Amino acid sequence: MTGLVYLGALLLSLGGLAVLDRRFRLAFWYDARRAAWTVGLGVVGFLLWDVAGLALGIFARGDSPHMTGLLLAPELPVEEAFFLALLTYVGLLAWRWFDLSSARRAADRAAARGTDGGAS
Repeated sequence: MTGLVYLGALLLSLGGLAVLDRRFRLAFWYDARRAAWTVGLGVVGFLLWDVAGLALGIFARGDSPHMTGLLLAPELPVEEAFFLALLTYVGLLAWRWFDLSSARRAADRAAARGTDGGAS
């Protein structure tokens, strides 16, 4: 049973990100197609990076009783794909939040300048 702990934690975390995404309509609840492409391409890019690192001997799979033991490729655990999805998704949500926040602040500053007659 402990072999599913890490995968379960990753899935729980992805679910939490989805709740935040739905609440603030940042990625999948804003434009699901673009968000899926972004996360998908990010995961594929990071998996290629991992495969290259494994082939060069830079990376190695660690042993843990909390992992399933299932492999996508030699030395590449299935949990890595879910971790990379989590990493990419949180990056996308952070980017969208900062982008929307800065746009709101800029709009608020422009509105404040407009109400005082343009005087600075």
